[in-house]
Amino acid sequence: MDRRYFNRLAFGGLAFTSQPRFGFAEGNLPEAWPGWRGPERTAYTASRAWPSKLDADHLKLQWDIPLDRSYSGPVVVGNHVIATESRNKTEERVIALDRSSGQQQWEAKWTGSMSVPFFAASNGSWIRSTPVTDGTRLFAGGMCDNLVCLDVETGKQNYAIDFKERFGSPLPSFGQVCSPLLDHDRLYIQSGGGFLCLDASTGETVWRSLVEEDAMMGSAFSSPIIATLHDKRQLIVQTRSDLCGVELATGQPLWRKKIETFRGMNVLTPTIWKDCVFTSSYGGKSLLVEFEPSESGTWKVRDRWTSKAEAYMSSPILIDDHLYVHLRNQRLVCLDLATGAERWRSRPYGKYWSMITNGQQILALDEQGKLLLIQPKPEAFELIDERVVSRNECWAHLAMVDQQVFVRHLLGLSVFQWT
Repeated sequence: MDRRYFNRLAFGGLAFTSQPRFGFAEGNLPEAWPGWRGPERTAYTASRAWPSKLDADHLKLQWDIPLDRSYSGPVVVGNHVIATESRNKTEERVIALDRSSGQQQWEAKWTGSMSVPFFAASNGSWIRSTPVTDGTRLFAGGMCDNLVCLDVETGKQNYAIDFKERFGSPLPSFGQVCSPLLDHDRLYIQSGGGFLCLDASTGETVWRSLVEEDAMMGSAFSSPIIATLHDKRQLIVQTRSDLCGVELATGQPLWRKKIETFRGMNVLTPTIWKDCVFTSSYGGKSLLVEFEPSESGTWKVRDRWTSKAEAYMSSPILIDDHLYVHLRNQRLVCLDLATGAERWRSRPYGKYWSMITNGQQILALDEQGKLLLIQPKPEAFELIDERVVSRNECWAHLAMVDQQVFVRHLLGLSVFQWT
């Protein structure tokens, strides 16, 4: 199975490279979930073959603890599972828990709260960005456009940054949403009214790019990735208006493409397939773009194909030459990446899905707390099993390590063991 991986981290003693890998051997990924969508931001897990049932005999609840509200996905490293929360409308907190018991190991907190615009208020004004770790340091973004760097073992603060103060930028209307990306000793994030590269050791700014003047436009939703296109390693960044390829060393754009969308709702993490980039937007369309590289200047960008399929917030799953995308109309669609043709659409399920895969099956969690086990295949949609795992809303991304499934629901964290 042709499983595409990219954005490897320098993760302590674990073998995270920083180049894409194709056709990895089963079990070759480290047993950790260090940030947004897992080790490589592809939502792949190294866990072995999954059972075919989601009932309590196959997916057993280990522990559940109450937490205040958050949209951030859990981070898992070593014996730590790390979560965030917004508390009492006055402060934000990072908490580390023992993976086996849920017992608290440490906490770190800072003052910070805000209110999102009225038309989005029903979805809450809670911390959104998923932290990232290299096994030693943890980098967590707050709603008020700030970042803290913490020691993973103790929670001690190494440094803190207020991007509004540093750049004189306005508070983003939806707060900081982008999840930071760590590559060796460089940290990348859409904050401070643009796209930033920071020295991870000190927090100092290395460069600032893709600067937006409008406060709304500055609150980018998408999280960046690193990919190699036509032998050129680069950052793939989706602002509220554009899809961009950016030089790692300088922040200079290699290429840029305007993305049609409603109110800048470019939320998806871009997907790489055969030197092409896929994305889809709310109020826009799905598209696969391809490139004509240039040694001396800006690359040429063109659409390989477009589709009326319209995604919203759920980043897709790539398996072989097919993409499984949860759409704005709540259906899952299978797209043939070579042509853009729809192979099938499912019936409606939920407004939002977070999905993970082992390359053989897909595990999806909708915002209503329902877990779905899906057999991905181009011929037809096949639901293997389903189960309600939370009575609370679930907007945070699933995580899975060592057959443990981590569900961050709106009022707590549940950990299941898959046997």
